Amino acid sequence: MSESGIEQIMRLAPVIPVIVIDRAEDAVPMAEALVAGGLKVLEVTMRTPAALEAIRAMKAVSGAVVGAGTVLNPRMLKDALDAGSEFIVSPGLTDSLGEAAVASGIPFLPGVANASNIMAGLDLGLDSFKFFPAATSGGIPALKALAGPFGGINFCPTGGISAATAPEWLVLDPVRCVGGSWVVPAGPLDPARIEELAREASALSRH
Repeated sequence: MSESGIEQIMRLAPVIPVIVIDRAEDAVPMAEALVAGGLKVLEVTMRTPAALEAIRAMKAVSGAVVGAGTVLNPRMLKDALDAGSEFIVSPGLTDSLGEAAVASGIPFLPGVANASNIMAGLDLGLDSFKFFPAATSGGIPALKALAGPFGGINFCPTGGISAATAPEWLVLDPVRCVGGSWVVPAGPLDPARIEELAREASALSRH
C-alpha cells in the first residue's frame, strides 16, 4: 500500500477503537464483537505485554483490519510488523520512526499537535495524521485552524473523544474518522456490550 493506503483504512469506519488489551485470550472475542458491530479497523496499543500476541490473534478474525498503536520507535515498529500489523499509529512523529515507517511501506498514521509536526510529516510524503491529544491540544478550534494552511490533509482526532462528542468532530471537512477507547470499556470482557457500542459508533454519520 502507498501512503494513500492509510486514507483507505480511515474511510472504513467512522471510529477506530483504541484497544488496551491485558489478556491475549480476550483478543478474538473482542475483535469479533467489534467487527460484528461494524468497526473493522482495530488499533491495538503497544502498551501491554499482551499486545503483540493480540494482534496476531485478531488477524484471524474475518473482516478485521488490525494495526498497532502507541508505536514509539523503529524497534517497536519492527515488532509490530513482525506480528502482522496492517497499519501503524504513533502518538507523535520523530525522524527515525517516520523514516523507518515510510521505508517499510506500511500505512502510517503519526500523531501531530501543531503545524511543525504536520510539516515534518509532509516532508516524509505523508498526508494523513492523528490529531493527538485532540481534546487538550485545543480541540475543534485548533484542528480547524491547522487544517486551514494544509489543504488536502486527512485527520483522525484521538484523545478525550467520547460517543457524545465524536459527531462534532466527524462533521469537520478534513476528519475521516476519530479514535476512541469508549467502544472497549475497561474491566472484564463483555462482547455483547462491545458489539452494542460498536454498532452505535459505526452508525455515526460523517460529513
